[in-house]
Amino acid sequence: MSMTFRHPTASLIVVGKPLRIGVLAFQGDVREHIVVLERLGAEVIKVRRPEELGSVDGLVIPGGESSVMDKLVRLFGLYEPLKAAIAAGLPVFGTCAGLIMLSRTVLDAMDDQKTLGGLDVDVRRNAFGTQVDSFETNLSIPEITSGKISATFIRAPIVERVGPDVKVLARLEDGRIVAVEQGNLLGISFHPEVNGDTRVHEYFLGRVATSLQPQES
Repeated sequence: MSMTFRHPTASLIVVGKPLRIGVLAFQGDVREHIVVLERLGAEVIKVRRPEELGSVDGLVIPGGESSVMDKLVRLFGLYEPLKAAIAAGLPVFGTCAGLIMLSRTVLDAMDDQKTLGGLDVDVRRNAFGTQVDSFETNLSIPEITSGKISATFIRAPIVERVGPDVKVLARLEDGRIVAVEQGNLLGISFHPEVNGDTRVHEYFLGRVATSLQPQES
């Protein structure tokens, strides 16, 4: 069954079979992402082992607790395979804790906390406070949609520095950065999987589909 996805530049591309998307499944909003991705027609697997990582076209790193996720990634022997996959160009989408995992530097990291890197950004964990300080707002993300996206922030990080090759996709009204992309990586501070809006996931699937297309010589 062929499937159509929207390329990030807004053109349409067609793939001949469902995209195989992994969700890093140690901790966090794993089920919620799976529901959205399957609704969009992707084949989804939970990734906990290197051999599972090697079978996917793209990967989602969900929100959760970044320090716990980091420990489990290392415990299960996925740290080096994940770094290698990112360096090799695997499309990866990190939400909230996933953004922290993809960042170059965590400004307020826990002792011994590591990141996978790939995004040349510095982030601050829990930049908005505790769980009770969670909030929703409407974001403008022109690269993804012409309309506003309802964004849910739950103990969310903020991007405080971006490198020269990082594209800022969205800011809050006060200017703080909450969505970025660089090469094969997409990182956001909020949780698009919790409110029924699938447009950010659609954008990611478009990036994955694009990565599978033959490159022009």
